[in-house]
Amino acid sequence: MEVRAKKALGQHFLTDQRIAQDIVAALHSPCEALEVGPGMGVLTQYLLQREDVDLKLVEIDGESVDYLLTHFPGMQGRLLQADFLNLRLEKIFPERFSVIGNFPYNISSQIFFKILDYRERVPEVVCMIQKEVAERIAEGPGTKTYGILSVLLQAWYDIEYLFSVGSGCFAPPPKVESAVIRLTRNTRTSLGCDESLFKAVVKTAFGQRRKMMRNPLKPLIAAKAAREGWSDEEKAAFTANPVFERRPETLSVEDFIDLTNLLT
Repeated sequence: MEVRAKKALGQHFLTDQRIAQDIVAALHSPCEALEVGPGMGVLTQYLLQREDVDLKLVEIDGESVDYLLTHFPGMQGRLLQADFLNLRLEKIFPERFSVIGNFPYNISSQIFFKILDYRERVPEVVCMIQKEVAERIAEGPGTKTYGILSVLLQAWYDIEYLFSVGSGCFAPPPKVESAVIRLTRNTRTSLGCDESLFKAVVKTAFGQRRKMMRNPLKPLIAAKAAREGWSDEEKAAFTANPVFERRPETLSVEDFIDLTNLLT
């Protein structure tokens, strides 16, 4: 019995056993862990061998679920047929848990945003994603790939780019290269600013990443001016701050926090 890779689900099954072992080895121990999108169990087989990992799995594809139940004894109670993006994870894990998986490339960003929602429960993430996205997440300020996900994830996690994976390691081979990264929860307990506004500032700024900050942030600046009842001169003095002459890819997480407080 084989599972047909479904384009709509972004499925490309890893076939290189050495890569699978390296991904599993990158997960620190001991932990409860959730494998996202196990497919035909290329990671699952090695995760189950680790006595220090209490494993659960979530898979949306019914064909993959049938395969896993057939080929891996003891899957009952461990395996959930569900959409990870819609899961109430606190119902599955009352305490902390790590996340591991070969993430479907078409929803990898959404997976990361969900993990951010559970950042106090998720100390570690080990995943394979599209190489371009991995580079974007791991890069620091001042680079062309640094962007929204970089800032939002680096605010709460230390990011390590572990290794690249060629397209020949999959069936069917994807048209893009892949990479494995590890996210480890940092010691930050609070941003020290309005978190909703922080997200808005980051997303708005990178919406026009080639322009100086005063251009994409005009609506947020205007909102603050209206709240404060500023005159045109006061608004001009505010926007004379050097930060508004910078481009978003030059700002660190701390810079964005300071900017958020400036706009509050």
